[in-house]
Amino acid sequence: MIKKRMITYCDALREATREEMKMDKNVYLIGEDVGRWGNLFGASKGLLAEFGPVQVKDCPISEAALAGCAVGSTLVGMRPIAEIMYIDFITIAMDQIVNHAVKYHQLSNGKVKLPVVFRTQQGVGMRNSSQHSACYENWFVNVPGLIIAMPSTPYDMKGILKSAVRNDNPVLIIEHKALYFTKGEVPEEEYFVPLGKAELKREGSDITIIATSWMVLHALAAAKKLAAEGINCEVVDPRTIWPLDKETLINSVNKTGRCVVVTEAPAEGGWSGEASTVITENCFKNLKRPVKRVCGMRTGIPYGTVLEKSVVPDDEWIITAVKELL
Repeated sequence: MIKKRMITYCDALREATREEMKMDKNVYLIGEDVGRWGNLFGASKGLLAEFGPVQVKDCPISEAALAGCAVGSTLVGMRPIAEIMYIDFITIAMDQIVNHAVKYHQLSNGKVKLPVVFRTQQGVGMRNSSQHSACYENWFVNVPGLIIAMPSTPYDMKGILKSAVRNDNPVLIIEHKALYFTKGEVPEEEYFVPLGKAELKREGSDITIIATSWMVLHALAAAKKLAAEGINCEVVDPRTIWPLDKETLINSVNKTGRCVVVTEAPAEGGWSGEASTVITENCFKNLKRPVKRVCGMRTGIPYGTVLEKSVVPDDEWIITAVKELL
């Protein structure tokens, strides 16, 4: 029997990191404040004391340096987990990620492997204002060779991170700050969540809601409220937005005939458009209405509590979209 316990998203992250570092001494964690501070959210608390500075490396405030160190170390057999605190500052490491990490395998004619995991946080919910709250996953979907995961639950966070560390390709895991202290069931036994595999978070028959990251929780909350009105929503979490598990998405929409795509990131030029196109191209004959997107506003994130919440989707935005399609 698989034993499960309720732990936080943050605890699941720390467990996965600890297990992989213990299993393989070539796995190490590098980032700003990941050692003595234990990460701003406590995601690496206690790891420096357990593994020492060889496997847990505090670094200066230089995203370019830490990303470059991580990429370079893979070339001599290491398997780094590089934490870039807040996706807003991943811009400083873009050259190391998109012009080096994802290209060495091709440039070496397949001789070089790049088993590096980049972890970063994004999104609203903590009033961190415009320079600490953006959602930039849309940028990275356009980068060949990069796997992009956005876990929404503690179970997915742990299983995806473990799979990412053992993958021989660069993986970007985008975590949501608002999820760190949410709780969920996580097995005590070792397990892995496959990269590139979506999951039905809720089965339904009337409409499909495809949601990512924190929006999955909003989609489930909206589905629960709609169920009280007799509307049966199916909620699909891609988990990995690239490579995309198109089959699961297509099968769901072919069954329900209607689809809403929900992201915190803006719609313009984004992954939500890619997902919508996949559905339209493959489910056209079964679609009863055009695909509808519910996305964050194309604006800087304001600091005020009310204003911050007003620029990204919530339960009510999703409920309104579902009712429009029905």
